[in-house]
Amino acid sequence: MDEPERPQLNPYQVELVEGKRYAWCACGLSKRQPFCDGSHAGTGFEPVMFTAERTETALLCGCKDTDTPPFCDGSHMLIF
Repeated sequence: MDEPERPQLNPYQVELVEGKRYAWCACGLSKRQPFCDGSHAGTGFEPVMFTAERTETALLCGCKDTDTPPFCDGSHMLIF
């Protein structure tokens, strides 16, 4: 698998909790988008692990094209 799947073009709006560790799905195969469920096994992709710096509503990338994983950077607006 060379390119990730694109489960959706728009970002996922999620509630993050300060200090909690998350695994963002980088392959696009997870059934629990935008979070990893282990579906990447054997794909060459690994989830992006991160710890929320504060409790907040965040936009996590759904198109898997972001340059700032796991956060949306607007890359979905450039996909045709």
